[in-house]
Amino acid sequence: MTKQTCLCKYIPQAKIEAIMTAMPNQAQIDGLSDLFKILGDPSRLRIIHILIHEELCVADLSALLSIQQPAVSQQLKLLRLSHLVKYRKDGKNVYYSLDDEHVSVLFKIALEHLSEREMQ
Repeated sequence: MTKQTCLCKYIPQAKIEAIMTAMPNQAQIDGLSDLFKILGDPSRLRIIHILIHEELCVADLSALLSIQQPAVSQQLKLLRLSHLVKYRKDGKNVYYSLDDEHVSVLFKIALEHLSEREMQ
């Protein structure tokens, strides 16, 4: 493969090198891709929205979302395996919450981005 040079604008080699040095490695790019795939499901996004506000069990999430409990459990499993949601046991009850504040921030920034686009 030959290296092509952009004909419309000259970018100094030092800047190109800085950009490429800052490029996430392939494992990080793959992880980001997987994260956005997980976030690409409306049911999972609705679950995240609810869990931003309250820690809940599967039955409560199922009732709020009007989705069967097994379907909610499956979505929670995917969110948990992706480190977006965590759980804690209290006796026989299992309660779900966001894994950390980054999940909430990511959700809110994406929503803000969409809101700004809608105003244009």
